[in-house]
Amino acid sequence: MKSSRLTFLLAVAMFAAAAGPSHATETVTTKHVTARIVADVRAVEPGGTFTIGINQKIIPRWHTYWINPGDSGLATSIAWTLPEGAKVGEIEWPAPKKINIAHLANYGYENEVTLLTKITVPENVRAGGTFPVKAVVDWLVCEEICIPEQVTLELNLPVVARGMSAGISERSIEAARNSLPEDVSWTFEAKAANGKLLFAFTPQGIAPEQINNPFFFASEWGVSEHAAPQPVSVENGKLTMAIKPSQTKLPPQLRGVLVFEDRSAGTPLLRAVNVNTGIDGAIAPTTPLGMMTMSEIGFFTALLFALLGGIILNLMPCVFPVLSLKILWLVNHSRASAHQRRLQGWSYTAGVLACFGAFAAIVLAFKAGGAQLGWGFQFQSPLFVLLLAYVMFAVGLTQSGLLTFGTSLTRLGFAGTKGGYAESFLTGALAAVVATPCTAPFMGAALGFAVAQPAPILLSIFLALGFGLALPYLVLCYWPALLRFLPKPGVWMERFKQFLAFPMYAVAVWLVWVLAQQAGANAVAAALGGMVLIAFGAWLLSSHTRLKFWRRVNASLAAIAIVFAVGIGAMAAMDPQPVQQANNPNARYQAFTPAKLDELRASGRPVFVNLTAAWCLTCIVNERIALDRAEVMTAFENNNIAYLKGDWTHRDPAITELLTKFGRSGVPLYVFYPAGANSTPVVLPQILTTDIVLREIGSRINQASTNQPTLGERR
Repeated sequence: MKSSRLTFLLAVAMFAAAAGPSHATETVTTKHVTARIVADVRAVEPGGTFTIGINQKIIPRWHTYWINPGDSGLATSIAWTLPEGAKVGEIEWPAPKKINIAHLANYGYENEVTLLTKITVPENVRAGGTFPVKAVVDWLVCEEICIPEQVTLELNLPVVARGMSAGISERSIEAARNSLPEDVSWTFEAKAANGKLLFAFTPQGIAPEQINNPFFFASEWGVSEHAAPQPVSVENGKLTMAIKPSQTKLPPQLRGVLVFEDRSAGTPLLRAVNVNTGIDGAIAPTTPLGMMTMSEIGFFTALLFALLGGIILNLMPCVFPVLSLKILWLVNHSRASAHQRRLQGWSYTAGVLACFGAFAAIVLAFKAGGAQLGWGFQFQSPLFVLLLAYVMFAVGLTQSGLLTFGTSLTRLGFAGTKGGYAESFLTGALAAVVATPCTAPFMGAALGFAVAQPAPILLSIFLALGFGLALPYLVLCYWPALLRFLPKPGVWMERFKQFLAFPMYAVAVWLVWVLAQQAGANAVAAALGGMVLIAFGAWLLSSHTRLKFWRRVNASLAAIAIVFAVGIGAMAAMDPQPVQQANNPNARYQAFTPAKLDELRASGRPVFVNLTAAWCLTCIVNERIALDRAEVMTAFENNNIAYLKGDWTHRDPAITELLTKFGRSGVPLYVFYPAGANSTPVVLPQILTTDIVLREIGSRINQASTNQPTLGERR
């Protein structure tokens, strides 16, 4: 019985193998590429491994891309759909070709290429069935323009009994295997010296003089200037190639493919070998204009930038409300002794530094978890925005004289001349928190450098930034002569304190607006309701009564009101509703996505990218005074500049990645990509004016074309 069943299964398997794979969608032809899925077997067996190839036949003069596309382009990607339990390997990339375009270079394939992938069949597949393979393949095919294309390829392979599968000779797969880089036992070395990456190798089995036209293709983008020549020198049997790096921070390992002509047999033979070796030393290459990344500054420069950025941060709009607290604090301490003023100044500084230290600790914690945070990250949390709105509203109530419970909050920003150091500490912490939606010049460079550094350096730069924020007021505390210009304390101080409540209310309103962008109308209603409860609690606490019982009742009811305020607000903030975006057909920008940016650049249009956030006051001010101005919009339209806006109000990995690419840890970031997929992007300053925008992008367009009306004509 068992013998007859086995015979039957074998017969089925042999019939299936003889029938060969069924033809699903094995070949798809686009306008530029004919794609075909092939296998090196006619049938698969349980637990077996076979090779699938995605063959591309590309029309003349066009090309697709290698894993590192070079100065522009996009590597081909494959998304597999396989039966459960099947395992798929990485793409095995044939050696690429350097494709020169003007002064740039792409790495890719012309005419025909087959990308190989190994697939392991699960053990539980049954003989007699089929093993379906589905591949969704995306590529960018380019000549003078680039076209993104996608095809879906399918192949159904019969399943035969173990030991019955046999390989077949598939021409395209064999050709691809022959063009795969070899693994050799040569000695490779790489080190950074004099602004160059020196890559050396000692060949075996071939004399150095028999190696002709070597070129190293780095697997990772940014390791080398793709179009730059790689001069070779030979000494003591070792060949050394001087590679021009395109960025300062190199990976610890140099990986890629070395391609050369082997003349050892007389007739030149093109060969490729895999390279994987460590890189010794650091490098400081010269980078193209506009691509200066923040990682290129040193530690002490970053410290200086952080200090300067912190000082200038005092002048940013988001700090104005707290600036009023500081002014009042200075006025209130004009009669204090020098010793008291200094202690107050250091208490305030300690509050600022403690807060910045906490920011650094959070960033480090997320880095340890593999995530990335940027400047102002806390404002991406609706709950944080809600609680800060409550705090600012409560501070406004204290400044108005409507909230008088305890001593700490009442004295926040208004510490008395005797002691009150804890209140100064809290004022400093509050100043640090509300300062984070703003970015000052120098900060982007310093923070961009900091987030890529080890913990001690990151912490040092954050503390330098905080010290810069506190420094002007600390200096005033040590320089009593300046205090003589302040008015003497008097009745006016109470009125002034009440007046300063309104900036606090304004900040609370702004934060509720930010909350609306993040969590929708329900969260806004909860926040406003919570503020009513806080005001109710303030009224209860300020209601004077001689009876101890009623004082306790009022305090209990006030505490309950505040707890309810926090509770309903937190529930709404932590359960955000979809925010309906206005569908404005007249919107002058499109939403940023990496694919959209690539598409626009591939089409040849210049692109302006604005990375912003609803809580970023610097971003909003820049848009009001520069980007939204009619002159800029007209210039964009006249020069066919596409305008992309990326909203970082919520965490967005794609935006974070672009920020990181340009060495930034937070918004705003303004990047102009001149026309052409290979153009070099230009980073604009963080503080914009109309003239700055027109001058920066106008000069690039003037360089690209002198035959069209240019932005420079405006000046």
